[in-house]
Amino acid sequence: MTWGTPPLSGYRPRVIDAELDVLLPGLPAIALEGAKGVGKTETARKRAGSVHLLDDEQQLEVARADIDRLLATEPPVLIDEWQRLPPVWDAVRRAVDADASPSRFLLTGSASPRTPQTHSGAGRIVQLRMRPLTLSERGMSPSVSVAALMSGARPVIEGSTEIGLDDYVTEILAGGFPALRGLPDRALRAQLDGYLARIVDHDFPEMGQPVRRPDTLRRWMEAYAAATSTTAAYEAIRDAATGGQGDKPAKTTTEPYREVLERLWILDPVPAWTPSRNHLRRLAQAPKHQLADPALAARLLGVGPESLLSGRSSGPVVPRDGTLLGALFESLVGLSLRVYAQAAEAKVRHLRTKAGEREVDFILLRDDSRVVAVEVKLSATVSEDDVRHLLWLRDQLDDELLDAAVVTTGREAYRRPDGIAVIPAALLGP
Repeated sequence: MTWGTPPLSGYRPRVIDAELDVLLPGLPAIALEGAKGVGKTETARKRAGSVHLLDDEQQLEVARADIDRLLATEPPVLIDEWQRLPPVWDAVRRAVDADASPSRFLLTGSASPRTPQTHSGAGRIVQLRMRPLTLSERGMSPSVSVAALMSGARPVIEGSTEIGLDDYVTEILAGGFPALRGLPDRALRAQLDGYLARIVDHDFPEMGQPVRRPDTLRRWMEAYAAATSTTAAYEAIRDAATGGQGDKPAKTTTEPYREVLERLWILDPVPAWTPSRNHLRRLAQAPKHQLADPALAARLLGVGPESLLSGRSSGPVVPRDGTLLGALFESLVGLSLRVYAQAAEAKVRHLRTKAGEREVDFILLRDDSRVVAVEVKLSATVSEDDVRHLLWLRDQLDDELLDAAVVTTGREAYRRPDGIAVIPAALLGP
């Protein structure tokens, strides 16, 4: 069976829908944030009483002339791409101060503007991150719930799938942007190229950061893509952007790149886990590098299914354990995990000791500091070596470790005799 990338016909429910259904009836204002094209507008439209699209120049001009009139339309008032007119944020905040009735405002934003006049919105506007489509949102049928793993109940792990390695490669390259699903290969590549070009040519200037040397920014983005799923130092990424040769971009040049790309939600690094309790010492604090969607990384590096499956290197050289395919598969799993964890009111971190002798790919962290540990393996089978870091962490944490799992490319979900869950990526869901 070949999975392929079926087109989305009509609106396909998202994991975040359930969060909005719970939160909107009790909150006056919610902001959906995430990279362009992840589906924020369509999800918000499902709940809106009135819609204002600020990426439309005419509607933007009307909003500039009279923000208060815009806010007085039928609630919930959806203000799409609000960052095009940053005063909207403070106007909504003031409106909520005057009337905190629930379900008044929905904001969607593809960038986080840096304006000193903008208040944080704390206590008035609740911010929710929206990411590209998870594997379950793409139509795969999960049988293992992240929420159940995080409950501490040690659920039964079962289920089977026909999804295999070739299908995961297809999904890495196809991406999770709803409008691009089902496109022919060449059209998909052209759309992803256009998406990346727009970041350089349009989004950076719109964020107040014109790019004097577009080729330098593009090379830095390629080097960052090559660092996917690693904790490579930013100095190593700068070196990789020029192949270690001369004319390396200055730190004062690349730091704004990173800042703007994070504000555009294009970079989505996984923070390091720094537990408040003193069970673990000497943990590294560098983030693990990820782009918003592994398809962007694959396109920046110019890789296709043949090069990924052959294990050939491509693009700038950044130190990495394992293959590029393994790194991109981890990124794909991480994308889904972060969406599922958010729905379960949990954060996602990674663990790496300073010397690198111990690593766990993802730590799912509850508010009470109890965790689920997840390793990702580009393999259909799980060996003793694959679980050794999970078993080590269980010894360190005891009952603070709610559960531990290895996510694989295999076909069957089960629990090993040592208690570690083995879960095919296609079978993992919210």
